[in-house]
Amino acid sequence: MTLATEVKKLTESKPFYAVAGAGDYAVEKLRELPEQLLKLQERRAEIAKDLPERARVLSGKAEGFARDLPEKARAYADELGHKATEAASELGHKATEVYEQFASRGRKVVSKVSGEAALELEEVSESAEPATAAVATTRRPAAPKSTTEKPATAKPATAKKSTRTTSRTDKPKA
Repeated sequence: MTLATEVKKLTESKPFYAVAGAGDYAVEKLRELPEQLLKLQERRAEIAKDLPERARVLSGKAEGFARDLPEKARAYADELGHKATEAASELGHKATEVYEQFASRGRKVVSKVSGEAALELEEVSESAEPATAAVATTRRPAAPKSTTEKPATAKPATAKKSTRTTSRTDKPKA
């Protein structure tokens, strides 16, 4: 297959659009990072003030959890198999949903970029048209050849004999 066919085949595939959508989503989230970092830095000071009090409260709760842990561990172990099956099923559905969202987002991004590229190509071709038209006017078009006329055949040139003969007796006139 030709390269153009391969590229067309690739760009019409759902995985291509899913990757484009995932990339667009990543760019969007990366642009949000500086703002989120500022918010977290502001919260850091607030959390640092409350930390000693929270540590005392949580240490009391930790002692209660330690007493109840063996009993709760047995109950969780019994439910673990059922919960794992539910989670796997839910994650499969969620993965399919996210894949579809990325593919849809990717189609929008690719069509937007393709449209912009097409507009740029159109602008370039429009700006090139006057220069092309100027060159075309300076050239002379070739005469159209008729298919009904027979081409003229050239006859070989023959040397003509001179009708005037010169004799040795002729002398030039002075």
